[in-house]
Amino acid sequence: MHQVRLIRSSTFLWALAVAAAFALFVVALFTFAYWKLDDYLIARSDRMITTQIHFIADLPPARRISAIADHLEQDSRGVQYAGLFDAAGIRLAGNIDHLPRELGLGGAVQGVRLDLKGRPAVQVPIVRAIGRRLDGGDVLVMGRNVDETREISSVVGEALALGLLPAFSLCLVAGAWLSARAQKRVEEVNQRVQRIVAGELRERLPEGGTDDPFARLAAIVNGMLDEMETMINALAGVGNDIAHDLRTPLTRVRLALERGRTHAATLEELQDITDKAMAGIDQSLAIVTALLRLTEIENNRRMAGFGEVALDEILREVCDVYEPIAEDKLIGLGVVIARNVQVWGDRDLLFEAVANLVDNAVKFTPSGGRVELALEAEDDTALVRVRDTGPGISEQEREAVLRRFYRSDTMRNTPGVGLGLSLVAAIVKLHGFRLIIGPAPGGQIEILARIGRTGRAVTRRSRTLVHADSD
Repeated sequence: MHQVRLIRSSTFLWALAVAAAFALFVVALFTFAYWKLDDYLIARSDRMITTQIHFIADLPPARRISAIADHLEQDSRGVQYAGLFDAAGIRLAGNIDHLPRELGLGGAVQGVRLDLKGRPAVQVPIVRAIGRRLDGGDVLVMGRNVDETREISSVVGEALALGLLPAFSLCLVAGAWLSARAQKRVEEVNQRVQRIVAGELRERLPEGGTDDPFARLAAIVNGMLDEMETMINALAGVGNDIAHDLRTPLTRVRLALERGRTHAATLEELQDITDKAMAGIDQSLAIVTALLRLTEIENNRRMAGFGEVALDEILREVCDVYEPIAEDKLIGLGVVIARNVQVWGDRDLLFEAVANLVDNAVKFTPSGGRVELALEAEDDTALVRVRDTGPGISEQEREAVLRRFYRSDTMRNTPGVGLGLSLVAAIVKLHGFRLIIGPAPGGQIEILARIGRTGRAVTRRSRTLVHADSD
């Protein structure tokens, strides 16, 4: 079964196709070489016998017979033919017994069958020959056997077999090896994928030490698995967090209604209990609304409303909204804008993100402190900074504060449900901006963005993200 899969694998079939194409190319190459070589040898033979017949024809009649005899005696290979005939066709000299009937005497070389002296008729060869009528009526015929090309074709065929068969076999062996190697990697990937499907979320595909496309694909898939593991682990606790955060206000609602039914004696008391119950229900609805909004943003459903947004206007509006709240807590709130900046995004979402950060800063800054908004710009980069004199956030909690419903131990008694910073992070990610948290003490949050439509400015995912825990 393994051998059948090996033969049917695409790698092996491609190797077989390449080997076949290579074999056809080599055969065509050798055929072309043989054809050109055969033409060359025949043309050379034609030139030789043409030169020879001209040489003998120019000799005096008394010397022609001896010249023909000398020519044939010097032919150690027996491939030269010559014949001198009188006007009646009677042989006067040479090893050609009869004058070929189909041989023209116009001086052109052609292939004819010669009757040779002392050789049976069945062994009469076809040679390249030329005939010429001499002064006085004699006919001179010169010929040459070109069977050398057959010997060359035999040599070419042997060379083709000796060179082609090993090369073809090597291609097949290479194809089989590549196919087996690919199948081994695929089988290992299948086994690991099965373990991942079975629940081993920490399992990863083998990347190997090479830089081939398979290794790059494995690296991409492993990156996807890292994200999925992070998301699944985060989602695993979301249900419990939602249940916990909804249980508290709903329990308060139930207790308030139960006490009201039992102890309320006047309309005012009943209305007071109803107000408390409504406050608990409003808190539960706020949690559900925030979760739905967070899901909507994370699913990129708000990108249709993108356009040019003035960041400086957003910062001024946020400052105007939170200035009375800050004054009530005796906190100074100011905004510093270096210059007007336009970015590409959703104005309402960016307003919400900056407002959440300012709300956190005001909420966690003690009385007498200060919160400052700043907008800086350099080249094509804009920086929004929210800085306060509050406790800030420790380095150990910088990742945790972005998880849904996360609330540090020191902030348990502070109003809020722990979704504000998750919402800010989702908005920043949707816009392709970068969110950075500064070191404690003191809170410092920065949003790094590209100016104009050219860009969604993500550099890389930052380790540091946002200020502190949020509503």
